[in-house]
Amino acid sequence: MTSPLISPTSEGRWTPRLWGTLLVLCAAMFLDALDVSMVGVALPSIGADLGLSTSALQWIVSGYILGYGGLLLLGGRAADLLGRRRVFLVALGLFALASLLGGLVDSGPLLIASRFVKGLSAAFTAPAGLSIITTTFPEGPLRNRALAIYTTCGATGYSMGLVFSGLLTEASWRLTMLLPAPVALIALVAGLKLLPRTARERGRGGYDIPGAVLGTASMLLLVFTVVEAPEVGWGSARTVVSFAAVAVLLAAFVAVERRSASPLVRLGVLRSGPQVRAQLGALTFVGSYIGFQFLVTLYMQQVLGWSALHTALAFLPAGALVALSATKVGAVIDRFGTARLIVAGFALMVTGYVLFLRIDLDPVYAAVILPTMLLVGSGFALTFPSLNVQATNGVDEHEQGMVSGLLNTSVQVGGAIFLAVVTAVVTANSPAPGDASPQAVLDSYRPGLVVVAVIALAGLLITLTGLRPRRNRQAAAASVVVAKSTPREAERVAARD
Repeated sequence: MTSPLISPTSEGRWTPRLWGTLLVLCAAMFLDALDVSMVGVALPSIGADLGLSTSALQWIVSGYILGYGGLLLLGGRAADLLGRRRVFLVALGLFALASLLGGLVDSGPLLIASRFVKGLSAAFTAPAGLSIITTTFPEGPLRNRALAIYTTCGATGYSMGLVFSGLLTEASWRLTMLLPAPVALIALVAGLKLLPRTARERGRGGYDIPGAVLGTASMLLLVFTVVEAPEVGWGSARTVVSFAAVAVLLAAFVAVERRSASPLVRLGVLRSGPQVRAQLGALTFVGSYIGFQFLVTLYMQQVLGWSALHTALAFLPAGALVALSATKVGAVIDRFGTARLIVAGFALMVTGYVLFLRIDLDPVYAAVILPTMLLVGSGFALTFPSLNVQATNGVDEHEQGMVSGLLNTSVQVGGAIFLAVVTAVVTANSPAPGDASPQAVLDSYRPGLVVVAVIALAGLLITLTGLRPRRNRQAAAASVVVAKSTPREAERVAARD
């Protein structure tokens, strides 16, 4: 329930308390994204200082992804059941502590463990923060504006993380680990005062323990399998058995959720076309972008010989576009509706990816790379906020955490799966060590870039099915309604209560 202390004024203006609440939530989203992008540039320094192998360095990144992607479903439902404010603040405190430990440890395994704990913390702060927004700001223009600001803070954090890491790593890789700690601590103190207190579900029908165990286990195993597959082989017995186990766990999870009175995920929400398109859109949108960013970083540093800071600055125009659009996208969503903006954003992304195929060994940045960065930044600014609005509109308050967890799971799993696919394609086309000329390396990247464009094109085709003829502008901005409970589901809830 929305706290009356922070509700908008009757004229729709935001009170200082409301702005403060949003800033706290944006800080957590900013830190999540910042942490993902900062660590990549610091890996060579970490490996040299701690004596870690390449496979161990991979787990500094993968450990975070495993904790984040594997526990999001549980994090989303925990926010609904235990109280969004409580879950958010406890997880944010744990994030700050893990950041501090990560910057102080002198052991590779301890550093990986701290990364896993940070990912676990983010798996609870992300859906809790999103559901606090959707239950604090009423559906419509106010919520659209808040979600636009919130999601673009995440994109800005990712872009700024690249710049910060290039600067901080020059002094010490430990600073990249320590930087989030004081910011998270400040946000925690502010959140204790500003965040609205929300009622927790009584759970009189009991908690869905079997669903929580199966859902978490299936997501953890899926992310682990995808992360490991490029190294052990996609066709290896280990990978095949792991994917089969994921399928079994997911089937058991679906069976349990269909019968549970208090499901971790109410499967009925997926009867809604807009909801399914939002989830698949997030999967392909983030998957294509993460693959693109990975390949472009390698191209700039390994083929062109650019420094980490030079590479980060090359991405800056895209991040700047996203940041500058933060307060404006909500009004655009109000006018045109989420479906049209998602399609437009995907179209811009696909165009940008295709144009990037023109790269060579001596590109003119303004003519070859900058147009792609501007198109990708524009596409991100339109698509990501719209996906969040579409996924959460029309959802009952007590299910906002659940839907937020689903959306964030799509984001993380999409990033992990499609990055692994892109990596596998590049590896399959990589030249032999003796033939690794710059041109041969560049040629091995092109198939991966084509795959990135195809992934984005698939997202565009999926979201195109959401376009419908509109009779008037008001209908274009109408809210998306997620499938409500069926009579059978309602009977189970009534019996529980």
